[in-house]
Amino acid sequence: MTDAPFSPPAALQRRYLAILSVLLFLFCLRVLGQFLVATFHVLWLPAMDEWMSGLVPYPGLLASQILIILLYAKICLDFHRGSGYFFNPRRRLGTGLLIFGALYLTVMILRYIMRMSLYPHERWTGGCIPIFFHWVLSSFILVLGSFHWRTTPRPPAPSAPRRAFHLIGALAAILCIVAWAIFQMTPSILAHRLGLRRSQYAAREQKNVAIFTSDGVRLVADIYHPQHTAHSPTILVRIPLTRDLKNSLFASTIGKMWAERGYTAIIEGTRGRFSSGGSFYPLHGERQDGIDTLKWIASQPWYDGRILTWGGSAFGQTEWAIADQMNPGPTAMQVYFASTDFYDMFYPGGAFSLDSALSWAIRSHGLRDHPDWPSAEEVRKASDGFPMRDADRRATGEDIPFFKGWADHPERDELWAEIDGHDRAHSLQAPVLLMAGWYDPFLPTQLNDFQTIRHSPQSRVATRSRLIIGPWTHAGEVYFPDGTHGENFRLQSLALSLPWFDENTGVAQVPSIAPVKLFVMGKNVWRSENEWPLVRTRYIPFYLGSVKGANSATGDGTLSVAIPTGMPHSDTYTYDPLHPVPTAGGAMIGPAAGIARQNDIEARPDVLVYSTPPLDDDLEVTGPFSLTLYVSTTAPNTDFTAKLVDVQSDGLALNISDGVLRHSYPEMAHSSTSSGISEIHIDLWPTSMVFLKGHRLRLEVSSSNFPRFDRNPNTGAAAAAIVDVKIARQTVMHNSSYPSHLMLPVVPVR
Repeated sequence: MTDAPFSPPAALQRRYLAILSVLLFLFCLRVLGQFLVATFHVLWLPAMDEWMSGLVPYPGLLASQILIILLYAKICLDFHRGSGYFFNPRRRLGTGLLIFGALYLTVMILRYIMRMSLYPHERWTGGCIPIFFHWVLSSFILVLGSFHWRTTPRPPAPSAPRRAFHLIGALAAILCIVAWAIFQMTPSILAHRLGLRRSQYAAREQKNVAIFTSDGVRLVADIYHPQHTAHSPTILVRIPLTRDLKNSLFASTIGKMWAERGYTAIIEGTRGRFSSGGSFYPLHGERQDGIDTLKWIASQPWYDGRILTWGGSAFGQTEWAIADQMNPGPTAMQVYFASTDFYDMFYPGGAFSLDSALSWAIRSHGLRDHPDWPSAEEVRKASDGFPMRDADRRATGEDIPFFKGWADHPERDELWAEIDGHDRAHSLQAPVLLMAGWYDPFLPTQLNDFQTIRHSPQSRVATRSRLIIGPWTHAGEVYFPDGTHGENFRLQSLALSLPWFDENTGVAQVPSIAPVKLFVMGKNVWRSENEWPLVRTRYIPFYLGSVKGANSATGDGTLSVAIPTGMPHSDTYTYDPLHPVPTAGGAMIGPAAGIARQNDIEARPDVLVYSTPPLDDDLEVTGPFSLTLYVSTTAPNTDFTAKLVDVQSDGLALNISDGVLRHSYPEMAHSSTSSGISEIHIDLWPTSMVFLKGHRLRLEVSSSNFPRFDRNPNTGAAAAAIVDVKIARQTVMHNSSYPSHLMLPVVPVR
């Protein structure tokens, strides 16, 4: 079919010309008004931010506005002359313009409704100038489409396939509008789910803002401002992540969520990440880059003297790197799953946290982060070879410099001084909210930080800092034996952020949380406390014992509050680095972390198993604890490992806590026989666990937990580079003369 245009009546032509001219005139006034404000700073017109939608910088916006004026002027000229492309009636053009104009106007009406309903601080006109003039632009399109529709004959009814096509198109358009509306409301939806206070301000975005460091590297930040505020507190997040769709949506959502509640949010990439310049090398150079960023913030016109920081793991370290800064410096910090002591996280008890380091390296090496963590099987296969320092090459086919740096520096040296600084918890200048997990590798060092902070000479820092320990792995949830799991950690970290910042800035009044909040496993309940460790704790020794031998769960190893008497007893096993005890759960970075079944582990003859009888009552163990062993070995340097296990009434054994000690026995360097007896102490991961009535406490002792910890080759040589290994004969003594015992922090059950 072809269009059959006809010449419209002159009166109709003049009427449409008048309407289109008025709409064009209104839009020209909008462009002129913004130009006067931007160029001549006219004070009797609305401020510049009320003219901006935040999507396009003003120079680009002005250019697009001029193009629109020229196009609309051409349309009006065609109507004035009664000829030309836009005047000659065409049915299909009219249909397309009506559909597009209707969608355009619908979106802008929805945007206005959302703005007015979500942001009570928005005035009915202020901040909505762009929306009003989008109405003008869409109305121009609708009027033009109406002209073409009215001045052409009605076409015959479309065929069934064409009607179906139109219906599908209409549904697609509706779905797109719904998706757009949901995306616009995502910060408010998230805030509602988190239980945060309602939004107050519309958010204005600045994308790809350049912040230059003192050595000339261009760091890139996305900034989200609350509109109609001259000054506001700043939330700084420095992320070592790739700018992909997922991370961009994350940054945009939380940035807007904070901005809508009165904060300027800065999401800045660290070197080599999130579009920032420079080379990516995790944990290095963050102090100077952070200080340069603080100075840049202090020079901005919207800075009000208050800076809050938020982040965890590697970007928690970016917070600790600037924790001693003042004027500008942090007003308050929220740090999760990170501490001032990355060295002790990587080398707890002297052994290398191989699984955590390798998982991190596999995911974060190269120009871009890998989207997923490597599987536990991938890490195990890469770890299962010598030398250990080449596990990165076995996993990825290439050397990862930062992994090799971590593996090659088992002593606290200049590499770790660059990462950890010097006693940062002691020099902290602002209160901090620490969030930790019972199955996170940073837990012990975070708790050390908290105890240091609580003794700070600065009263504000000591009394206002807080600690929360939940049922989490490293930014993940612990899955319990009954199939339940802890609260989503990422949501919890955001739910706590705004109340914490409000409390420390006074932006809104919020109730203060308890100094310490713990999730007590076993009972699976949250509990508020005043300190860590708990003052009501009773430290009770549980002594190791056996007669025939504690090798495997079929042995007769016992764990009792009574000191063993009688003849000296010992348990002996062989530790072969080529056949280490495999890891099953624990505190790691990566998917292998958490609670796992231990029964297969306990079937091995190189695992000593000591158990209590079934408990007559519930027993709560909350706090830090350690194992004292009296041992001998045929190796000049070897490991002893420990694991606390909950054995349920049906025999299912589940890991609660573990630890390791790498120790030298110099007298064995040139000997093939067992050394004398040495007293050693193994610190296990702190915990809070109620062992239920009918359950048993169990202790596993061995010399490997691989690849949670790297294997000790038993030679005394550096473990990272060694190829040759030695089998060691290990002995654990337990009697009144050598009272090997587990010192448990027992808390009265409420």
